[in-house]
Amino acid sequence: MSTGKNKKKGMSSKEEKERSLNFIEEIIEADLASGKHDSILTRFPPEPNGYLHIGHAKSICLNFGLANKYGGGTNLRFDDTNPVTEDTEYVDSIKDDVKWLGFNWVNEFYASDYFDTLYEYAEKLINKGLAYVDETSSEEMAEQKGTPTEPGKRNKFSERSIEDNLRIFREMRDGKHPEGSMVLRAKIDMTSSNMLMRDPIIYRIKFAHHHRTGDKWCIYPMYDLAHGQSDSIEHITHSVCTLEFVPHRELYNWFIEKLEIFPSKQYEFARLNLGYTVMSKRKLKQLVEENYVSGWDDPRMPTISGLRRRGYTPKSIRDFCDRIGIAKRDNLIDVSLLEFFIRDHLNKISSRVMVVSDPLKVTITNIPEGHVENCEIDNNPEDEESGSRIVPFDRVIYIEKEDFMEDAPKKYFRLKPDGVVRLKGAYIIQCDEVIKDASGEVIELKCHYIENSKSGQDTSGVKCKGVIHWVSATHNVPVELRLYDRLFKEEDVNAYEGDFKDLINENSLQIVTAYAEPSLKDATLEDKFQFMRQGYYVLDKDSNEDKIIFNRTVGLRDSWKK
Repeated sequence: MSTGKNKKKGMSSKEEKERSLNFIEEIIEADLASGKHDSILTRFPPEPNGYLHIGHAKSICLNFGLANKYGGGTNLRFDDTNPVTEDTEYVDSIKDDVKWLGFNWVNEFYASDYFDTLYEYAEKLINKGLAYVDETSSEEMAEQKGTPTEPGKRNKFSERSIEDNLRIFREMRDGKHPEGSMVLRAKIDMTSSNMLMRDPIIYRIKFAHHHRTGDKWCIYPMYDLAHGQSDSIEHITHSVCTLEFVPHRELYNWFIEKLEIFPSKQYEFARLNLGYTVMSKRKLKQLVEENYVSGWDDPRMPTISGLRRRGYTPKSIRDFCDRIGIAKRDNLIDVSLLEFFIRDHLNKISSRVMVVSDPLKVTITNIPEGHVENCEIDNNPEDEESGSRIVPFDRVIYIEKEDFMEDAPKKYFRLKPDGVVRLKGAYIIQCDEVIKDASGEVIELKCHYIENSKSGQDTSGVKCKGVIHWVSATHNVPVELRLYDRLFKEEDVNAYEGDFKDLINENSLQIVTAYAEPSLKDATLEDKFQFMRQGYYVLDKDSNEDKIIFNRTVGLRDSWKK
């Protein structure tokens, strides 16, 4: 069994990985072995009322992953039953996110594709005496529904005749009744211990333009009627939902039984709760609309588009979702585990480049004015096929201020007075003179380079333990660095009883001007970089000819708890 330390780093054993998925896999394997299903068909059913987040990524990886493993398929179905909150912008973003994660659906469907069929199902329930039109106000309806410890009671409208219910329901469909004046309810059991079974609403009136059906309908089905029946229409074999839908399963099965349709089955797993963020679409939308972030794809957001803009890769997210697996109980996942997987992947694929964000001028006195020498530096020591690049080296360079210490301890291996250090890919230099301003701050170092000490050609015999990065003061590219941190200061934001926005980390974004080696002026949005000894970065979409912007994906190591 792996240790707790290994678990934190994402190094789980094969047995632990398999055990995390067993309860779903066992169900599928039993169904296939018994001949209950010849193949499996899952679905991913997002509501197009916002952008997908990392919690949806877990569901995507699970549904598509199970189908891929067992030779089945997955439908992408948009639960577009609420025209007030839905938009084609969200539809397009969802499709883009699923494809970016590396998955393809066998069919693209919409709940609105089934509005005619769902309407017929409603009439079928009415004709069976299992649904009625209720004109009670929402306040009275809530009171009549009872409490978890007290049974509810029906009102006079539940005794309407089948003929009257059909007539009034059709009038609702034809727009003859005001919005909010009446609803269609299933007639089940007002004494049930499951509050959802106490005559749930299945249709309501909404005079709103639908993004696909236009103004054809002014009545729309509720989730519990639309979801299970859409599963059944598509012959979904395994409908995998999160735990909040456990109480809905009884109603899911009731509709299928009473309508006598294909018996899709619902199974539940724990949703993803990630530390230092929120997963509620309502709260994420609030952050966007109230300008706490720049948009749905702000790199601080847990949205897939935000993670993508920040520099996360599809593989890192898939590996993270695979590592946490699925469970039957909700828990809070440490965000450092997600960061582990992106560091692990970026370490293998990122080009190493030199960027100085807090510059200290260094003049190398034994290099003539105007002399420029090319230094060849490997792009990625983890990838032998990544090649190399040329970086210009000349008389005046910048190093990081923290890479020089005037009163250095014995084991300080960077630059100090009379000390030596290697410049990455270039020469060993020795500090000869420290220049300060009137306030005593170090503003320049005078150094000389050691002859015959160039990287890869060193025959100088000088011993040097330290290596630092640098850029030419003349041949560099000014860049803007956006340093992103966790959006909230508390790990479990949902446990906070006040306004969640009170917990926003005011230092979640810092902007720094830096100097980069010239190769970065040709960076693309798909490139991944490790800025040496700083962190992993990606070009931001806001970049243009006048300003090059890089987002920090993650630091080289977890520094939050420090």
